Amino acid sequence: MELSGRGRRLLRAGGVAAVMAVAAGTRLWGLGEPQELVFDETYYVKDAWTLLHLGYESRWPDGANEGWAAGDPSAWTTEPSFIAHPPLGRWVIALGLMTLGPETAWGWRVPVAIAGILLVAVTMLLAGLLFRSWPIALMTGGLLAIDGNAIVMSRVALLDGILALLVVVGFVLVVLDRRWVKRRLAAWREARAGAPPGAGPVLWWRPWLLAAGLALGMSSAVKWSGLYVLAAVGIATVVSDAVLFRRAGVELWPAVVLRQGPVNALLLLPVAAAAHLASWTGWFATDGGYYRHWVEGPDGEAWGGLLAWVPDAFQSWWHYQAAMLGYHESLTVDHSYEAPPATWLVLLRPTSMWFHEGDDGSAAEIIGLANPLIWWASAAAIVALLLRVAVRVAERRPVASEALVLLGAAAGYLPWFLYPERTTFQFYTIVFEPFLVIALALWLAMLLGRPDEPRSTRRVGMVVVAVFLVACAALSVWFWPLWSGTPLGSYAELALRFWFRSWV
Repeated sequence: MELSGRGRRLLRAGGVAAVMAVAAGTRLWGLGEPQELVFDETYYVKDAWTLLHLGYESRWPDGANEGWAAGDPSAWTTEPSFIAHPPLGRWVIALGLMTLGPETAWGWRVPVAIAGILLVAVTMLLAGLLFRSWPIALMTGGLLAIDGNAIVMSRVALLDGILALLVVVGFVLVVLDRRWVKRRLAAWREARAGAPPGAGPVLWWRPWLLAAGLALGMSSAVKWSGLYVLAAVGIATVVSDAVLFRRAGVELWPAVVLRQGPVNALLLLPVAAAAHLASWTGWFATDGGYYRHWVEGPDGEAWGGLLAWVPDAFQSWWHYQAAMLGYHESLTVDHSYEAPPATWLVLLRPTSMWFHEGDDGSAAEIIGLANPLIWWASAAAIVALLLRVAVRVAERRPVASEALVLLGAAAGYLPWFLYPERTTFQFYTIVFEPFLVIALALWLAMLLGRPDEPRSTRRVGMVVVAVFLVACAALSVWFWPLWSGTPLGSYAELALRFWFRSWV
């Protein structure tokens, strides 16, 4: 039975609503437990609290976590604390503390949970924009909604889920910018019908690209790794423009790199830099922040010559950034849950963030473990997509949508290989996981078949996809206790969910 246009719209709306309901439920149910700081919440949450009160991050005395869990968040001092990441993510966490207070874990976790819910929505939007397919969009959103890595990174107050949201928003805006450029070039070509195309126009007004620069600048204000994504997107826009100009009939399309490339940089970089710098407003507006008056101190060294006009505060800030960079480059502390980037795609060492064993023998844990079936299938899908793109490029067929998916995965993943000695963790993968899941949904949609294929072939594909999705959902139910910290009757019940010794 063929659905009417209205029926299809209602079905799509119902599918989106169902996906978002699952995303909200898995991220908000029992969010207030455990009522204590877990894993790196001990840094980000307390830093967010002092940001609210001082405008900068300050030190906490020993035993502050116990006092915090008991409902006493007043132990902070005014002595500045060195921080390893820009402030925006902690300001986001501070919004929850300001609204709900520090007495409940909801106060510091709900902003990250909301970011996790929105991540499902914008990833679904990105998939739909790229491939103009509701099945791909709905499968993308559904798989991300029930995956453990995405769930855990929405239920603990860390920075990476916020970073992931801003990165995917940036890619949505890049896709909209590409559509905008295509329309502008079509109008330019129509206006010049019959005239030699020449080198083509220079596009200065690109609102979606400006917005992408803002989003990706904000991502770098959460974690510096957002800068790699910004750089990758900047290069990609120039390549995309060159291809679009060529398709529009511009004979001198290689000149686009020299003419449009600098314009793209001017549209992206200043707004990104402004967004990043704005996140430090509290540090600039107050006097107590770490290195706030470094240039005036005994170890400071003011800039001279042509840079002597630069304000002391900015010089001190720049020194702080250099110190942060040095910290990240030299971070080689041994950690029982560290996971080198080469192990991430095989899910070798997920991060345990909290463990509790009750007096009655019960056990509870929160571990950043992805749904194994979703994760391994997504990893295989991104590799297969890379091969597909290589073949399509050799055949001179369009690959823009697939290439953007690969770009998102590569920009979030490959830069970590530049620091082989650095201590890294499996949960960093949340930044590029949305692109892996989009790749998986694309292949699942191919299994569903095209409308012009034999019904028997499509029926087989539907059965295979349905079985896969049901298996993914069943595994998510099985692993839910490890993602939510739900107590189980004994440690033995908990251990049943550890398929490999490296997961323990």
